[in-house]
Amino acid sequence: MSANDDCPMLRADALAAIYPKLAKDEVIVVTIMGAVAVELYQLGHRTNFFYLEHAMGLASSLGLGIALSMPQYPVVVIDGDGSLLMNLGSLSTLARYRPGNLTHVVFDNESLLSVGGFPTATSTGTDLAGVAMAAGVPAVMRADTVDEFARAFDRATSSEELTTIVAKVDAIGPKSFHMDLPLLENRFQFRRHLQALSRRASEPAIDTETEMMAAEVKAAELGL
Repeated sequence: MSANDDCPMLRADALAAIYPKLAKDEVIVVTIMGAVAVELYQLGHRTNFFYLEHAMGLASSLGLGIALSMPQYPVVVIDGDGSLLMNLGSLSTLARYRPGNLTHVVFDNESLLSVGGFPTATSTGTDLAGVAMAAGVPAVMRADTVDEFARAFDRATSSEELTTIVAKVDAIGPKSFHMDLPLLENRFQFRRHLQALSRRASEPAIDTETEMMAAEVKAAELGL
């Protein structure tokens, strides 16, 4: 779909527009569960993609922990309105620590699409971009078309500033939510990828299960 002010943006088209950048080996990508994960997976799975299943609301927390632990690598969190609303305080914590290597994408379809399509608070006036700004996130952008979104993503990832991008999308998801990738295999692939990045940067390698979850522990220490 070409970007058009008269047509709602589709999340799948927005993901396709930034996929070449997400697929780069040195970019660390954490997504929420459901439609976002499936649509990114369908574009082509990479070992630097972690689909955070069964932990709705915590993608931003995990992404923050990774960004603080591996500051030399860009981290992209792909979130949704329903997920972010379940962990709204994470915006304040993101703003407090301001990792310049973190880009926080929020696809707002005003719906809990992956669990029945119930409306979220953004359908009745909650402004997530406004909340992010009020929380102190240093750079906040909005996007209503694929072109706007792609430009915002380019600006965010080329800067050295924590950025939240709120992109309005239509409440349309994939026909099937099946992913031919077991959760544990995704976790092990992702761990091995982080290990490789750590070795490349001459950092202490991540060698144990406990160290693999260091980002989550870091987030817990920050009170998330």
